[in-house]
Amino acid sequence: MESAKTGKTPLPALALAALGVVYGDIGTSPLYTMKEVFAVSPHPVPLTHDNIFGILSLILWSLIMIVSVKYVAFIMKADNRGEGGIMALLALASRNVAGNVRKERMIMLIGILGACMFYADGMITPAISVLSAVEGLEVAAPHMHGAIIPITMVVIFILFWVQSKGTALVGAFFGPIMVLWFGTLAVLGAVNIMHEPLVLQALSPIYAVRFFTAAPWVAFVALGSVVLAVTGTEALYADMGHFGKKPIRLAWFGFVLPALVLNYFGQGALILHDNAAVKNPFYLMAPEWLLFPLIILATVATVIAAQAVISGAFSVSRQALQLGYLPRMPVMHTSDKQQGQIYIPRVNWGLMLAVMALVLGFGSSGDLAAAYGIAVTGDMVITTLLAGVVFHGIWGWSWLRTGSLIAVFLTVDLAFFGANVLKIPDGGWFPLLIGIVIFTLMTTWKTGRDLLFRRLKSEAMELAPFVDAIGSFPPTRVQGNAIYMTPNPYGVPHSLLHNLKHNKVLHEKVVLLTVKIEDEPFISRRERIIVEALPHDFYRVSVRYGFKDESDLPRDLELCAEQGLELETMDTSFFIGKETLFPARHSEMAFWREKLFITMFRNADSVTNHFKLPPNRVVELGAQVTL
Repeated sequence: MESAKTGKTPLPALALAALGVVYGDIGTSPLYTMKEVFAVSPHPVPLTHDNIFGILSLILWSLIMIVSVKYVAFIMKADNRGEGGIMALLALASRNVAGNVRKERMIMLIGILGACMFYADGMITPAISVLSAVEGLEVAAPHMHGAIIPITMVVIFILFWVQSKGTALVGAFFGPIMVLWFGTLAVLGAVNIMHEPLVLQALSPIYAVRFFTAAPWVAFVALGSVVLAVTGTEALYADMGHFGKKPIRLAWFGFVLPALVLNYFGQGALILHDNAAVKNPFYLMAPEWLLFPLIILATVATVIAAQAVISGAFSVSRQALQLGYLPRMPVMHTSDKQQGQIYIPRVNWGLMLAVMALVLGFGSSGDLAAAYGIAVTGDMVITTLLAGVVFHGIWGWSWLRTGSLIAVFLTVDLAFFGANVLKIPDGGWFPLLIGIVIFTLMTTWKTGRDLLFRRLKSEAMELAPFVDAIGSFPPTRVQGNAIYMTPNPYGVPHSLLHNLKHNKVLHEKVVLLTVKIEDEPFISRRERIIVEALPHDFYRVSVRYGFKDESDLPRDLELCAEQGLELETMDTSFFIGKETLFPARHSEMAFWREKLFITMFRNADSVTNHFKLPPNRVVELGAQVTL
């Protein structure tokens, strides 16, 4: 994947594109991190010379350990055919334990929990980023304090409204704007460091160590705010498939990391010079004449950061949908050239309502910061655990080597997570609540689908004797092709039995079609279709998709001709079973979860829409199923 991408597009151009998409979240963290540490958080760090040096050292070495070492050096190597992200890592880890039901279930639950944390992060990031940028108005024009929330709400609405238009046009400007943004960060930081050059002593990790030894509890609590400096690390991994590893690494080490370090140390220098600047050190670094342009640039940068998170939510949702963790929902492609540019209306508007509720409910970026850390650090812990499975099971590392590296990563991750647990009463409860809700929905859908499949399979007639009976007692055969969609390729679909029972006929060609979603991102056209000829003009066809492939059955069924099965579209009918579900007490699922699953099932997108079937060629035949 990487070589293919870098072979088509020059490495600097890909690095520029990655700069605009991948680093928006972590690039806007300087807006609120230092302010949160010293002035806003429920447990602010006392403003002393040693504490400022300690915090700066912690931020620097957190960026190095978590981003540079953990994600860039190791996690990004755990790619699933070039693709990254929590769902790709889940699929990769699950492949290693295939056949072990207990381990598969454990890894599935861990992966789903990670996806839930990603969604929670996706709700908080646009809210805190845009709000923190607009709050610069308080510095430039204090009388405009009352306009901060309304302006933020308008920006958020416009951001989500334009999603359906596609991001290709806007995306072309992301890279140059973020170059300007990171350049501004670096210049502002460098100018302020020149006033207090001694602040560069904090580059040494010894100051972080002294901070912990001098005041262990204060330092531990401070980690809950320091973690804001490394938010957005999941984007490095999730967007790897779009750009490749080299461009992301080049952008990080060549531009992003130096700019962030300069800006954080510039804020530290400013606070050392003027303690009063701690109320908003980012904006106070700038001269007064630059404030309004800086506010506009910051707002645009935060919109780009939010855009990357929203696009990531679309991508994760489609992957989860394909892997069977979410019900079918409409997925719109907003670009004819790039497959990854998609728009999911239900996810988009649901996120928008959640983001607006967060802005209204918390009211300031400082209060929102308390809710931010749990989702980020929870996702970091889960990524480390799944990566450990891959390191040992896929890469073949020894337990000692794997355990040593994972222990180092978990020590850092759990320290940050533990510090953020303290913030649960102040807002950390929100991502936990969101995580519980989404976790319940995803596990209910997955479990319900498995239960429904077992019910249908147990009630289905075996295919082989049925085909033999057709040969012995042939019904009337009519012209045309009939495709019966079924998840069980070895049983007779209910829709086929209903059609034969009521219409007393079979088509010339009867195709039993099964769609399989593999734990790989993409399946090539050569491997997409498997055709198996059965007696009496019956065929068993399997269509394989990767979890990032677009499901288009009419297009892909044309490949059957290469294996001897001609299916003329205008002479083909699709028969689909439409189940009506009823809950049953004392079933394998709790009664309330059965009711929840049935509600989700009823509101899922139709099979016709999901697989792009021609509506005028589809016949739905109903069946009642008791769970």
